[in-house]
Amino acid sequence: MSGAVNPIIPGFAPDPSVVKVGEWFYLVNSTFHLFPGLPIYASQDLVSWKHIANAIHRRSQLSLGQSQAIIYPEGDNKHVIGSGGLYAPTIRYHQGTFYVICTNVVRRPGEERDATENFIVSTRDIWNGEWSDPVYFDFEGIDPSLFFDDDGKIYMQGSGGIGPSTTINVFEIDLATAAKLSEEQVVWRGTGGIYPEGPHLYKRNNWYYLLTAEGGTHGGHTVVMARSQNIWGPYESCPSNPVLTARGSKEYIQYTGHCEIFQDGEGEWWGTCLGARLDDAGRTPMGRETFLMHVDWDNDWPIFEQVTSNPKGLTAASTAPCPAAKPGLDFLYIRDAAMSRYRLTGSDSVSLRPSSVDFSHAEASPTFVGKRQRLLTGSSSVTLQGVQDSWASSKLRAGLALYKEEHRFIQIYYDSSARQVVLEVINAANKLARTQKETLAQVPASVNFRIEYTESEYQWMYSVSAGPGEDWKLLGKVDSMEMTDPDFTGPIIGAFVVGETEDEEVQFERLSID
Repeated sequence: MSGAVNPIIPGFAPDPSVVKVGEWFYLVNSTFHLFPGLPIYASQDLVSWKHIANAIHRRSQLSLGQSQAIIYPEGDNKHVIGSGGLYAPTIRYHQGTFYVICTNVVRRPGEERDATENFIVSTRDIWNGEWSDPVYFDFEGIDPSLFFDDDGKIYMQGSGGIGPSTTINVFEIDLATAAKLSEEQVVWRGTGGIYPEGPHLYKRNNWYYLLTAEGGTHGGHTVVMARSQNIWGPYESCPSNPVLTARGSKEYIQYTGHCEIFQDGEGEWWGTCLGARLDDAGRTPMGRETFLMHVDWDNDWPIFEQVTSNPKGLTAASTAPCPAAKPGLDFLYIRDAAMSRYRLTGSDSVSLRPSSVDFSHAEASPTFVGKRQRLLTGSSSVTLQGVQDSWASSKLRAGLALYKEEHRFIQIYYDSSARQVVLEVINAANKLARTQKETLAQVPASVNFRIEYTESEYQWMYSVSAGPGEDWKLLGKVDSMEMTDPDFTGPIIGAFVVGETEDEEVQFERLSID
């Protein structure tokens, strides 16, 4: 939306957490099965954000190979697609060190239930982009957070257990070793909504405030608050709970929840939460994004502004959304990417080696490099350069894709074995598999691919003209509803190649993603 502040982090940006250090605000989001994980954004005005680092940026830090996406039926032919991987991080700062605490949700072979691997990574220089290896701690649950009390004690608070009847649990922790220094205790069971999760503790006027989410992360999502004068409780529920929700409203921004509150340099309080832009037909093509709202206090309870496009007291940014501080910092790969297959050859060009793995694989990593779709209305394009007759023998397919997870993706590509340009639309949850093809008269020297998108539709085009952008042919249109099952991720757009041999090196030029 032109002239709007919200979302402050557009596109695939759920579960925001914020900490203020000096004149800067730092924000982190979930990334699930995408690598690098846990992007760090920085801002001085809460409106203009720059992508400065990724807390999980080395393949050696952890594995995402067991981060499958599971389809959960909800009735009436609806589904929720829950991705594994890196869930709901929290960012904190203490005595010169930044900490990110997070959960890696995995589905181990032969098991029908997710397992959780909880860890802490840290850095003393957030701007240089180097984060530690994970330090793991014992906690069966998700959404861990850290609270630093006035007496020097440090507490982990998290959503204990897996399933709709989770509880909010707390224990004292040693940050250096991640060892438990106290028994783990259940301090809050919520107000009755399913999935009490995303807890954060704060201290104000000698009260411990516990902010949590309930109701699931889509239509029933809410934020609730409780307080106590002892960190172990008992906690009393806010009389105004839920303190934030779009449930049952006609607001454009829905699913609001999983909130964090903080103060700016002037003493004003703010909150960030996830939400989704939902049109009248039920489309949420961008998935869950990061939104900002103003927070006031009354009788030692918070009053949250309803999440709208323009929070009170802020004006829209004039810069492009979330530019990366370094070239390639915002590139994304799938799970445990074999980085030897990728060679960045320029600011907008990349050389890829194919693998036999395609997007539908639940554990392996296809050869794909992309970026988050940031603009609701925009375009993305790439040129497949130097097409070879010899590609046909290895059945090489290369092109441009929009990807969410192994169950939902759209791809337009050159199929060398059939000398065709193909558009393929897959939504396994909805049992959708559709292709459109055009056969070329001869092997082209290059193929240009382009996606143009609005809130309601994707248009997929190609050209084999000498110059990019000339003589575009529309291969197909896809309603964005076909990619908008309730989900955890958002659209990633990029270049890919699939083939039966890894010997080829396939060159892509002019990669542009809005």
